[in-house]
Amino acid sequence: MLELEVLESYAQSLDRSLFLDEEYQSFASLNRPLPIGYGQTISQPTLVVEMTYLLSPEPDSRVLEIGTGSGYQTAFLAHFARRVYTMERVGPLLRQAKKRLAALKFTNILYQEGDGSGGWSEHAPYDRIMVTAAARTIPPELLEQLAPLGRMVIPVGPPDLQELMLVTKDLAGNVKNQVVELVRFVELRGKYGWMEEKKRE
Repeated sequence: MLELEVLESYAQSLDRSLFLDEEYQSFASLNRPLPIGYGQTISQPTLVVEMTYLLSPEPDSRVLEIGTGSGYQTAFLAHFARRVYTMERVGPLLRQAKKRLAALKFTNILYQEGDGSGGWSEHAPYDRIMVTAAARTIPPELLEQLAPLGRMVIPVGPPDLQELMLVTKDLAGNVKNQVVELVRFVELRGKYGWMEEKKRE
């Protein structure tokens, strides 16, 4: 299990301002979410540390990240895992994150622009799956792409408040869902988002 102290040390060493537009860089040290454009946010450092701790990537882990955003959470995953497959549907955000992470010398990240709510089946299964936007339910495609003994962290619930869930799968493929705490995230756009549900009503 990844030690919390190790994660906190990495958070202190990683300059959060590198993942923000110039107008918000002076707020980088605040432990609060900040806008990154296109209706998206960068999470507060303590939450990123906690979610990475729950996910507990290992040195040989293959990690799928849904929602690249600014690339801040991606950096944590890439630092502690063997390879990260990250998806982002907002093209400009993905391209900007890719430049930032390349400048930090990460070479173990693969990027894809598009709707990540159905996962990235081409490279499945994954040892770990990190979802950085809230879904109204756990996407079954992500459960299918989670390897035995895998772990997934995902916010699930309605728009105003969600449950941060740790999803684990045993060797036999049985899935266990554990509610960790209440959180508030932006919507996971696509098939499992709130807007899609409203369209069907």
